[in-house]
Amino acid sequence: MYELIQAGDRTYYIDSPAKIGVYLANQQNVYLIDSGNDKDAGRKINKILNENNWHLAGIINTHSNADHIGGNKFLQQKTGCKIISTPIENTFARFPLLEPSFLYGGYPFKGLRNKFLMAQACEPTYDINDFLPEGLEFITLGGHYFDMIGIKTDDNVYFLADCLFGENIISKYHLSFIYDVRAYLATLDLVEQLSAKLFIPAHAEACTDIRPLAQVNRAKAYEIMDRILSICAEAKCFEDILKEVFDFYKLVMDYNQYVLVGSTVRSYLSYLCDEEKLSCIISENRMLWQRNPVDNG
Repeated sequence: MYELIQAGDRTYYIDSPAKIGVYLANQQNVYLIDSGNDKDAGRKINKILNENNWHLAGIINTHSNADHIGGNKFLQQKTGCKIISTPIENTFARFPLLEPSFLYGGYPFKGLRNKFLMAQACEPTYDINDFLPEGLEFITLGGHYFDMIGIKTDDNVYFLADCLFGENIISKYHLSFIYDVRAYLATLDLVEQLSAKLFIPAHAEACTDIRPLAQVNRAKAYEIMDRILSICAEAKCFEDILKEVFDFYKLVMDYNQYVLVGSTVRSYLSYLCDEEKLSCIISENRMLWQRNPVDNG
């Protein structure tokens, strides 16, 4: 773990729980693509940088989930590096309480104010539209979070962040976090059309052909939607739907899983409602969800 692997003349990645990109802007200055999940990850990254006599010029965050920005503060304090992302993801990085607040839907109680959901704040942050280093391009990868991006290096290597997950993770957890289901499915369509020397998803093995993994992720999303529609054959409230999802996939609920899986299930409900496959009903001061009749005409 935390092994430095070369992927191109100027492109490397650090094999870690959320893979970290390293791009050599020149012989001395490097940019990271994400920074790991906490300050311990930051220390390990800093050790790799020092061993290679590299100066950290900046960290490009694909998005602001804590496991991708957790090393920001430590590395910024050590090196004075820039932190670069899209405006909304920068805002979450500056004010990390926003993540558990968004997931919970209110002020998060102490059990949710943990490093898994809330990184340490970093300052200052820069807009990727103004500070993207030469040799790099970014693409929008909607769906997983508010304004997630992927990075392509001039070695024709793509860092794909969390737009798809490895088969091992899907088979174990089933529901990966999704904010916008429609955008997520569109991103899978986009990614399938890309060609590259190497694709590096944050939570899957690097590969030369991303299409099979995109298909696995898409199939799981539609399976989950079918399951929710089946659960909602009769009108049910959100908590009952969530329990049945957990029970069906044999998931174990804790505070983190409640907000992550729960937020994802809400996103699926919104998508299915917008697609007119579900109806949202207010009855006796409860919000209920029910599958619409199938029109075979």
